[in-house]
Amino acid sequence: MQNRLATVAALTLSLIATAASAEGVRTEKNMSLDLATQIAAQTVATCTANGYNVTATVVDRAGTVRAVHRADNAGPHTLEASRLKAYTSASAKNTTLAIMEGAQKNPAAANLGQIPGYLLLGGGVPVKVGNEVIGAVGVGGAPGGHLDEQCAVAGIAKVQDLLK
Repeated sequence: MQNRLATVAALTLSLIATAASAEGVRTEKNMSLDLATQIAAQTVATCTANGYNVTATVVDRAGTVRAVHRADNAGPHTLEASRLKAYTSASAKNTTLAIMEGAQKNPAAANLGQIPGYLLLGGGVPVKVGNEVIGAVGVGGAPGGHLDEQCAVAGIAKVQDLLK
């Protein structure tokens, strides 16, 4: 009986130690290069079909660039605009259009645009697996941020089966 008690106590302490150490390590989903490339390609293809010459930049959950696709005739400014929109969206875990509108309506949020690397223009959309943001796509070059956002949403929708 005493050996059994000692074994149970040792096993319990081992489980507690294992659980405590597991709290220090996180497992997170993130954007693969293949997925990022597919999202960027689909996004640019959608905008091109609508007559817009854009750049699509896809970032991972940390805002690091994973893929960039620039349509023929897309302006040079679209590279940086799309990157900043993707970074902003991944960082805030929201669309840049929603962030921009919130900053315009809420004086307390008006300075969000002053955060280094943030661009409060429509066209940045988070990429999610369930409710977890694994990255974002930013689009620059359509004649309006709402159109950039439509292309981004369509690009993500075309790879939705991979976001599981």
